[in-house]
Amino acid sequence: MCGIFAAYKQDYVETFKAKALQYSKRIRHRGPDWSGNLIKKSTILVHERLSIVGLDSGAQPITSPDEKLALAVNGEIYNQIHLRAEFPDYQFKTLSDCEPIIPLYKKYDIDAPKYLDGMFGFVLYDEDKDRIIAARDPIGVVTLYLGRSSKSPKTVYFASELKCLVDECDDIIAFPPGHVYDSETDQLTRYFQPTWWDENKIPTTPVDYKKVRETLELAVRKRLMAEVPYGVLLSGGLDSSLIASIAARETANASTENDASGLSGVDDTGNLHSHGWNKLHSFAIGLPNAPDLIAAQKVAKYIGTIHHEHTFTLQEGLDALSEVIYHLETFDVTTIRASTPMFLLSRKIKAQGVKMVLSGEGSDEIFGGYLYFGSAPSASEFHTECVKRVKNLHLADCLRANKSTMAWGLEARVPFLDKQFLELTMNINPEDKVINQSEGRIEKYILRKAFDTTDEPDVKPYLPEEILWRQKEQFSDGVGYSWIDGLKDTAEKTISDEQFKQPKAEWGDDIPTTKEAYWYRLMFDELFPSKAAANTVMRWIPKADWGCAEDPSGRYAKLHEQHVEDK
Repeated sequence: MCGIFAAYKQDYVETFKAKALQYSKRIRHRGPDWSGNLIKKSTILVHERLSIVGLDSGAQPITSPDEKLALAVNGEIYNQIHLRAEFPDYQFKTLSDCEPIIPLYKKYDIDAPKYLDGMFGFVLYDEDKDRIIAARDPIGVVTLYLGRSSKSPKTVYFASELKCLVDECDDIIAFPPGHVYDSETDQLTRYFQPTWWDENKIPTTPVDYKKVRETLELAVRKRLMAEVPYGVLLSGGLDSSLIASIAARETANASTENDASGLSGVDDTGNLHSHGWNKLHSFAIGLPNAPDLIAAQKVAKYIGTIHHEHTFTLQEGLDALSEVIYHLETFDVTTIRASTPMFLLSRKIKAQGVKMVLSGEGSDEIFGGYLYFGSAPSASEFHTECVKRVKNLHLADCLRANKSTMAWGLEARVPFLDKQFLELTMNINPEDKVINQSEGRIEKYILRKAFDTTDEPDVKPYLPEEILWRQKEQFSDGVGYSWIDGLKDTAEKTISDEQFKQPKAEWGDDIPTTKEAYWYRLMFDELFPSKAAANTVMRWIPKADWGCAEDPSGRYAKLHEQHVEDK
């Protein structure tokens, strides 16, 4: 993954180049390995590279053989081998997984993103047509922004992060996932149209546990495409533990195949396994004796990873808050709480020589895993909320996973948000997903059941039973309950009662309802004073109409309280 910046229809582009390079430098943390830029007519593309695939020949921007098309991409394309095979006569210049986007555009025009399986944000310039197109992956795993300036209405800007645009643009949006922009129409069009997109269409397909398991395994397998050391984020919760377990098996299988063949291991899906490690490395973080650390130790020992446990103090977390908000570009309470330990852990991981990790984002949205889903009035409302949460992942957990890790040049890949896995699981009858403790159906029951091998004596269990059936802890809770308590206590001391009663006029109706939220908003405004920046932020608020507590922490959900009482 990398960082991109582009300006289309920029007057005096040669003069603007100096500014463009400075703007792009603000996201060099996303691509510390190399920088590249290209000017064609009145368009400039700038790229900051993090090399994971095609290490020796994947520098960007990439151009077509006739130099008429230029491409800058932030992302990973998992079906690149199949795409290359589709164009046997195209003269590829590099081994980059992203280069097939160029012949796809030549064949399918703005429909090209439909054929990509991966996570991406890209801009492609067509010199003959003086045209630019840009696209973002279906769910928005990769961040991308679009900006305009009233001083230069015809110019359109694109960037991987908000900080590249705030000094140039007074109109900025988070580029919508699953969309493509075309300068010929100056319109955004949704190319991603899965069968489950209509949140009011309630599916009736019963769960197929075997298919759930096999599809997730395939999603993990394709995301092991790497030519550098990789690892897994392991919180000890269900989601990260399952991903780690599958990845450990795949890594062991690939190592065995490599030893037998003497090759670096390219399988029939085009995935590279030349990562240089014969065993998977796992990484966890928390306050000392945090619930997640204890659970992660159990999982790592069971699945046989080389485990790295890191701790942080409350003060270290507090000291990092401003930097976290700078990188996250949000003032959402839930996102900041969870991002801070992930931000700290990512720095430790990168220092250990790792460039890519697998992570467990998306499962809670797909399966209704957050404990407040236990208050859903009906199965249909449960499903509608799931779809809404998946659609908004780009403003919440995907944003957190992408920016917390990329702050240190570490790439996070998220198997649960695989297109095939989503198509399967979002079409499952919500009656199979709903939480019903009286029937023993805890949150994410069908995911747990899919990997429960009790009735399969020939299959080694994926996880210890106490982990497979462990109740949900949201990441910001699992790293240690005193983390959230410390944030709230510090906010109480920092924001006076009088100050809290006097919100800024420019906040309009978006007034923080807690001192913690007020504190984060002040820090955000100091870093990003532009109103255009604030307009890109979504604050997540628990569903009051379901009787949920105002605080987004899972500890305040009724199911968590009941679980604690039952112990």
